[in-house]
Amino acid sequence: MEQSKGKIGIREYVAMVILVVGVKLSDDTPAIFVDYLSNALWMAPIIIGLLSIIPIYLTLKVITAYKNKNLHDVILHLFGRYIGTFLSCILVLSGFIGLTFDSAIYVDIIGTMYFTETPTLIIYSVLMIVCSYGAKKGIEHIGTVSWLVLFYIKFSLLISLILGLKESSSTFIFPLLGPGIVEVVKRSTTHVSIFVEFFFLGLIAPYIVSAKAYKKGTWIAFSIVIIEITISFIIYLLVFDYEGLKMIDYPYQELIRLIRVGFLTNIETFFFPFWIIASFIRFTVYLYLIAIFIGGICNIKKFEYLTPIIATIVVIFGIAPEAPTFTVFKIREVLLNILSPLFLLFPCVMWLFAKLKGDLKHEKTSQNN
Repeated sequence: MEQSKGKIGIREYVAMVILVVGVKLSDDTPAIFVDYLSNALWMAPIIIGLLSIIPIYLTLKVITAYKNKNLHDVILHLFGRYIGTFLSCILVLSGFIGLTFDSAIYVDIIGTMYFTETPTLIIYSVLMIVCSYGAKKGIEHIGTVSWLVLFYIKFSLLISLILGLKESSSTFIFPLLGPGIVEVVKRSTTHVSIFVEFFFLGLIAPYIVSAKAYKKGTWIAFSIVIIEITISFIIYLLVFDYEGLKMIDYPYQELIRLIRVGFLTNIETFFFPFWIIASFIRFTVYLYLIAIFIGGICNIKKFEYLTPIIATIVVIFGIAPEAPTFTVFKIREVLLNILSPLFLLFPCVMWLFAKLKGDLKHEKTSQNN
C-alpha cells in the first residue's frame, strides 16, 4: 500500500483503533454496566454503538471537509481563536483526566493480578515510560506496531474466550432483557462515551493517507469493536452469571484464570503478554493524542517531545488514590457520565457551525484531494 511520508494507511489505522478501543473489554468496563443491566449487559455495546453512529458520522463529515486540518484546527476555524482555544482546553483536560484514571485501572490490574509484590509506582512508571517512548516515535511507528501485533493479540483473545466457554452455562444469560429495555437504553445513553475515542481520533486525521481511508477505516474499526465487545460480554455472562460479575472488577482477568488445558495450570501467563502489549498501544495513542492537542493549543510544532512530561504528570496524579480498585472505579464512572453528553452533542454543534459557514458545500472537493 502506498502512503505518504509521515502518514499511515488504512490497515495501520484500523489496527490501531481496534486495539485502543477493543481492549476495554478486558478492564472494568463490564463491571460498570453489569450493576445496572444485569443479564442485559451484552446489549450495552450494541445500543451504545447505535447511539454513537450520529456523532461519529458528523465528526467524520466535518473533519474531512477541511483538508489537512485536525480536530483542534477545525474547532479553531469554526468557533474562533478564543472560544475555540477554550473548548480545546476543556477537551484536552477531559482527555488527560480520562488517561489518568484509565491508566490507574490498568496499573491496578497488573498489580493485583500479576505483580502483587511490585510497588505501584514502579508499575506505573514502567507503563508510562514505554508508552511515552512509543508516542515520541510518532504515528507511523504506532500504526506499524499495531498492525504487526494485531493478529496475535486478537488470536489470543479468541482462544481465551473459546476456552473460557468450557466453564459456561447457557441459562446464565436469561432473561435476555435484564431490568427491561427502557433501563438498558437509559444506562447505555449515560455511558455512551466509552466510544469517545472515535471523536478524539479526529486529531490524527491529517496523518492518515487520505480522507477516504480515514472514514472507511473508522467505520470498519467501529463495527469490529462493537462485535468483539458484545461477544466478550456474552461470554462473561455465560461463565460468571450477572450476580457473579457484580462481585468481579476485571472479568477478563478472572476468565483466563479459570482456563485449564490438560495438566497445564496458570495458563493466564500465556495471555498476559498479549494483553499488556495491547494496553501499551492504547496508552501510547492516548499520550500522542493529548500531545497533539497541547501542541496545537500552545503552538508547539515538535509536540512529540511533550509526551514524557505528560506521562510524568499522569503518574503523579494516577498514584494519588489510596484505594484505586474502588476510588478510581467510581470516578471513572462519573467521568463517563460527564463525557457522554459532550460526545453526543459536540459533533452536532460542530456540524451546525460548519453548515452555517457554508464549508460543507465543498466537502466532496476536500475529500478527493
